[in-house]
Amino acid sequence: MATNIKPAHAAQWFGHPRGLSTLFFTELWERFSYYGMRALLVLFMTTAAAEGNPGLDFGEGKAGAIYGLYTFFVYVLALPGGWIADNLWGQRKAVFVGGCIIALGHFTMAGPLVGLPDNGSFFLGLMFIVIGTGLLKPNVSTMVGDLYPEGGARRDAGFSIFYTGINLGAFAGPILTGWLGESYNWHYGFSLAGIGMILGLIQYRLGIKYLGEAGLLKSDASEDALKQKTRITYIVLAGSFIVSAVAGTFLLRTLSLEVLATALGYAVIVVAVAFFAYLLIFTNHTRLEKKRLVVIFWLFILAAIFWSGFEQAGSSLNLFARDSTDRMLGGWELPASWLQSVNSTFIIILAPVFGSLWVTLARLKRNPSIPAKFAIGLLGLAAGFFVIAWGAANAEDGSLVSPVWLVVMYFLHTVGELSLSPVGLSSITKLAPAGRVGQMMGIWFIGTALGNLFAGLVAGQLETLNAAALFGNVAMIIGVSGVAALAAFPWIKRLMGEVD
Repeated sequence: MATNIKPAHAAQWFGHPRGLSTLFFTELWERFSYYGMRALLVLFMTTAAAEGNPGLDFGEGKAGAIYGLYTFFVYVLALPGGWIADNLWGQRKAVFVGGCIIALGHFTMAGPLVGLPDNGSFFLGLMFIVIGTGLLKPNVSTMVGDLYPEGGARRDAGFSIFYTGINLGAFAGPILTGWLGESYNWHYGFSLAGIGMILGLIQYRLGIKYLGEAGLLKSDASEDALKQKTRITYIVLAGSFIVSAVAGTFLLRTLSLEVLATALGYAVIVVAVAFFAYLLIFTNHTRLEKKRLVVIFWLFILAAIFWSGFEQAGSSLNLFARDSTDRMLGGWELPASWLQSVNSTFIIILAPVFGSLWVTLARLKRNPSIPAKFAIGLLGLAAGFFVIAWGAANAEDGSLVSPVWLVVMYFLHTVGELSLSPVGLSSITKLAPAGRVGQMMGIWFIGTALGNLFAGLVAGQLETLNAAALFGNVAMIIGVSGVAALAAFPWIKRLMGEVD
């Protein structure tokens, strides 16, 4: 893949390296496929098998657990995906191989169109998508950074353009795959997600010559040493996969998916607490570094809580849109999955507003601190759930409510997301001790994964709770967390010390 290399700055794209357009559209199509499939996932699982467009006929509890486990592993596998790129393949190869595996996963999920069994193709397809996303997602962003070795404001502007591509893909995916999947056949929607990833791979290969040296493996190891390391890695990964498959099969025979997912979540929490305890007690970090590790642990907890609510979008909120929302426009019913695009629409509109707001407040010396922004994010999310709980209460008698409830909720959720999410990764790089930035970034991804896992489990409670009660409970828990974050932020700010 290193042939026909041109300098990254040889061609320009709106004043940026031409390679940015290659990565922009690669990520756009990957997010198109990911969010397009995600918009259909819970709807497909919970649709009755006797319907004209049959689903898997799973209950909300089982569907929520599968959704949580799927999104959990999407984020967890970003860690080995990044390691493989850094040590064996380079980001360029990891992105391409990951994209191929993602496309294979979507087409595998569509396997019943050619006679493959529903359940087998569904779970195998999800496994492929998890593996492929773990390879692609962390490494395409790394390559964007490689296009700007000089750093500075131009690099920040490049990432802003790149993230616009993410949200354009997240907007278009549910619209197109949702229309096909809900209106005609679920597997047509999964197929379209795969076609989107194929389009992304084609333009990636055509534009790879504009990436310069970005994404090529940077290693001082000899070719023989690299081959040996690759062989060992493949053996370890294969062994881990076999052990996990055997253990998972055994556990599923004795435990429900819901119990297994819950146990996994608590196990992750225990490991995270033990890891931070080790860093605070048994390492020789300075007093300030240990204080900042406490701050990172606090942000890790808040982020997990935030994502456990925010990621209801693809599960409980998606089911509410389908079952309790009046989506009729004249004589045509709007697909429920289309409401998944509201959040990305608000992000595209509001992201520049928030960027300007933080800059203006910083110039006035009124910019909220990192922990204060986390508190604002949680309170915005809680406000959104209070709104949708109110809306759901109006549907308890079986009547359908206006989609405006969901639109207002997604607006508040977007405000919360823009207050917390962009700050998260940046804060980790500022607070992590030297030599532990990579580990702390991994912890951040684990917090996101943990939130996604519990989001699925919470959504599964729709099987026993009505929507108003569920959303009200989520609003209370996140609201209390936001108030706690707001109350604690002066103390957390002192622990941080002077951080830009």
